[in-house]
Amino acid sequence: MWGSYGRRMSRLDSDVPVVSAREVTKTFGSLTAVDRVSMEVHPGDVYGLLGPNGAGKTTFMRILFGLIRPDSGDLHLWGTSVQPNPVAALTAVAGFVETPQFYPYLSGRANLKLLAKLDGGESRHRVSDVLETVQLADRASDQVRGYSYGMVQRLGVAAALLRDPSLLVLDEPTNGLDPAGIRDMKALVRQLAEQGITILLSSHNMSEVDEICTKVAIMRRGQIAFDGSTQELRGRADRATRQLDTTDNRQALALVEGRAGVTRAKLQGGMVIFDADDRTVEQISRELVTAGLAIGTLNAPTTALETLFFRLTEPRPEEDAA
Repeated sequence: MWGSYGRRMSRLDSDVPVVSAREVTKTFGSLTAVDRVSMEVHPGDVYGLLGPNGAGKTTFMRILFGLIRPDSGDLHLWGTSVQPNPVAALTAVAGFVETPQFYPYLSGRANLKLLAKLDGGESRHRVSDVLETVQLADRASDQVRGYSYGMVQRLGVAAALLRDPSLLVLDEPTNGLDPAGIRDMKALVRQLAEQGITILLSSHNMSEVDEICTKVAIMRRGQIAFDGSTQELRGRADRATRQLDTTDNRQALALVEGRAGVTRAKLQGGMVIFDADDRTVEQISRELVTAGLAIGTLNAPTTALETLFFRLTEPRPEEDAA
């Protein structure tokens, strides 16, 4: 075990990016799924690839794993090009794209032993350790058909850990999980990062990425809309979307629209919707009362980070017109 840990630590000290993508593009007919994507994942990063469904996250991960070829651009792992020889580039990489699949009539342990054998057999001695890591040791002898969805996700992580990877790639690891499953998966990701594994994970949940990632790229329609640290992202998230309902919403909209610090004010679903920070909202509240309007509702259905996410990923007016 010390040898593998030492290898990871040496990779952490390296200046070579773990993942380096330059102008990667992939089209399927008239659909451009990945559009000139450039990004870097560095040793020790917990890097979140964030975006709504259909943004291109899974396609990019398939390119990274060598499952599909890009139409143009280059993708390197530790300086080695994924194409034309993915096997050579992926020696220190493991993970899964979409939901991991197992033989339901075999136990969790038997599935892992079979996967270890298919991968050359050298990792058979790690089966018990990885089951312990993902907290499935007590269910290792049970058939996978009796596992919850969260347990299957954790077994997928265990299967990836058999290869003792330096880079772990996880596609929507908390998708479909209940709150307890999400909590357990987040804790597992943090634990693996502390062990020196660089992690690239995709998600469509802003709060999840903010909680566990150190870097984040936000994708929209195949392109990168933001790429930076989570601290930088929080710095841009100064306003949350607000919902306002008063005794006269048209008058309220006119008051809100003319207020400094307010953006994207409109009537929607019979309510006034706008973006503003907390201090501006306090001032608006006082002005509404002074104008003789009674406030029925004034809340923030999304956080400032979620508001920024929607702002970065929602279609632009010219795209709607097209």
